[in-house]
Amino acid sequence: MMNPSLLSPNARRIHARNRIVLFILGVLILIVFIISMNTGLIRISPLALLQTLLGGGTEQQQMVLFDFRLPRIVIALLVGAGLAVSGCIMQSLSHNALADPGILGVNAGASLVVVLFISFYPATALAPIFFLPFLALLGAGSVAVIIYRMSYKRHEGLVPTRLLLIGIAVAAGINSITMVLTLRMSPENYQFVATWIAGSIWGSNWKFVLALLPWIVVLLPYAYYHARTLNVLQLGDHLAVGLGVPLERKRLILLGIAVGLAGACVAVSGGIGFVGLIGPHLARRLVGPKHEILLPASALAGGLLLITADTVARMIMPASEIPTGIVVAVIGAPYFLYLLARSKM
Repeated sequence: MMNPSLLSPNARRIHARNRIVLFILGVLILIVFIISMNTGLIRISPLALLQTLLGGGTEQQQMVLFDFRLPRIVIALLVGAGLAVSGCIMQSLSHNALADPGILGVNAGASLVVVLFISFYPATALAPIFFLPFLALLGAGSVAVIIYRMSYKRHEGLVPTRLLLIGIAVAAGINSITMVLTLRMSPENYQFVATWIAGSIWGSNWKFVLALLPWIVVLLPYAYYHARTLNVLQLGDHLAVGLGVPLERKRLILLGIAVGLAGACVAVSGGIGFVGLIGPHLARRLVGPKHEILLPASALAGGLLLITADTVARMIMPASEIPTGIVVAVIGAPYFLYLLARSKM
């Protein structure tokens, strides 16, 4: 990022305001994080919560906090950040404000492969848990390649409208196949997979955190490394080529980053949609379109959105939790219709 001292006074003000926005998003995440640690069927008072975090508390409080709630909260943050950055990259690549891993069918492809795997191999052992992100990446990547090739015209390049419509059609077809597969399962497996597809953050233990963390730690900084490339791509294909950007190679790299993030997140959280749509939009309204600040803001906004939705889901029905994806969909579906009404499609 450019040295603030080299910026004009107006640019310095914008830079300072953007840093304040990032700080506020971080504070909001911390507040919701604290609230979420005390949300659930078993209540832990603030004092007992502090004592438990410092190594005290009862055995039950330690088990509830460290074995169940903390890993789930961390997964919600990581998944929210990953899906939001994935959506931000897809929106920039397609020049389409409605692009999102869930809407474009990438999540559906990851879900199909993971459901196939869970159908034949219980995801309780350590090795399968760490293998799930690779399987999800395989499914997400295959669908992304199909959609990309079908949306690309030789003389026009990537057509945003075709990308959206083809993505929706492919997602509908894959979801139908997934539904047929679930109908052939035993009642126990069907209940589990149905809840997972709805977006339940099912991997609520530290093994799933460790399975997801390397993907987030590697791919988020790699996406930030390509922030300037994303800025140039926003200027249009012809101008980007004129500035010396190897267009197709950069597109494939960025698409790979977006698909990798989405696939890894779906593997541990299920089919949570709209985070990749809402997160970047909120961030863009707050900090503007430059990706050096937009990508971190999208990650924070996505993490805040998902940890809030997960907390609300556990507040409404503590005994039998509502899948987090349903809470996100209640927010995301009207917002998607609002964006669709405002678009020029």
